[in-house]
Amino acid sequence: MTDVKYTFEQLNTLRIIANDLASPGNFDDALKRAMNQMSEHLGVERGTITIFRRDLDEIRTIAANKLNDEETVRARFAPGEGITGKVLNTGKAIIVPRIDEEPDFLNRSGARSNLDSSELAFICVPISYGNDIVGTLSADISHNGRTEFNTELLLLESVANLIASRVERRRVVDENRRLKEMESDSHDAFKNFIGSSDSIHYVRQMIARVADSKTTVLLTGETGTGKGLVAKAIHRASPRRDQPFVHLNCGAIPENLVESELFGHEKGAFTGAVESRAGRFEAAGHGTIFLDEINSLPQQAQVKLLKVIQDKQYEKVGSTKTFTTNARIITATNRDLEDEVENGTFRIDLFYRLNVFPINVPPLRNRGADIMLLTNFFIQKYAKEIGSDVERIDTPAIDLLMSYHWPGNVRELENTIERAVLLNEDGVITTRSLPPSL
Repeated sequence: MTDVKYTFEQLNTLRIIANDLASPGNFDDALKRAMNQMSEHLGVERGTITIFRRDLDEIRTIAANKLNDEETVRARFAPGEGITGKVLNTGKAIIVPRIDEEPDFLNRSGARSNLDSSELAFICVPISYGNDIVGTLSADISHNGRTEFNTELLLLESVANLIASRVERRRVVDENRRLKEMESDSHDAFKNFIGSSDSIHYVRQMIARVADSKTTVLLTGETGTGKGLVAKAIHRASPRRDQPFVHLNCGAIPENLVESELFGHEKGAFTGAVESRAGRFEAAGHGTIFLDEINSLPQQAQVKLLKVIQDKQYEKVGSTKTFTTNARIITATNRDLEDEVENGTFRIDLFYRLNVFPINVPPLRNRGADIMLLTNFFIQKYAKEIGSDVERIDTPAIDLLMSYHWPGNVRELENTIERAVLLNEDGVITTRSLPPSL
């Protein structure tokens, strides 16, 4: 890179931005003023600041000039997606001399749709705080036939350094606000969802990311891992939280009654149908329907469920009238559905419709850090229910709990602790309180 000399106007603009950011006041307003200063004095036609939301695993625009609110909301990226996502992933600036010649330039906001993109260059630099890349700063610049943008690059990097601490603070505030919203009052999305391990943190991130959408979710994982809790957490974190949450275990319903359970039936539709009955989809209304053990769904019911997902319509058994549903569908299985597809027991088209947003719920043996958190939670729960004063659990008992492989996962641990609370010795859970299998 050749030597770059700033003009007085450029240096003065950096001074103004630095003084403004260092002064008390609204952070968003300060960022907007910084964007305006860059447009007026640094040759930036359109500036954008993004932050990386770790809780959502998403890059979001928090400040921009010449973007309206709708365009700002649309300007979101996954890590690694487009130029912005690449800069965030690599921590290295990218210069695009002509955006019309760059296939990775996405124009996600849509703000440049009516502009001559052949006249625009684009520069995106990382915003670093400590060892973390917390966001990006980008700018559109008229290239005027130029191919080098060293001055603009250094100016953007300087501004990125000036705003880094404030952007990090904004990110922490936004993430904490989201967590408090999800943990507040009766809408606590993570109520009884215990754990601090990395794998559970990832599940929480996925819940937060998908909750606000209408997307179909497929929960996978071994029996007893808590797939039902995840489904309820998605519902509680969604705009449907005040609507019904309807749970149906497909494996617990006789095959000849599954369609009736799902969609309802009319009087006389089959032997024993002495009156009309609403199905689970009708009961769910505008809420959420959770179909557990979806792998057990019979072929004919799979066809009808596929129609519901595609057209939002269904018919009751014994009726020709079409009903419409707005329920959000969450499914779960402890089987490998791809194997079921290969075996011919599960429709491939339905699998693709269900597998839009898969979340794998990890087994307890991979959540070592969570075993004692869950143990303490269950001790308090059952001590209160049973009316037993359990004061502690001794070290040998802890060692057994931590070394066991838990084939039944969280459900097995809960049953184990309920038994231990009943068999505690003078307020202490010992190895004698635990089942022989441990």
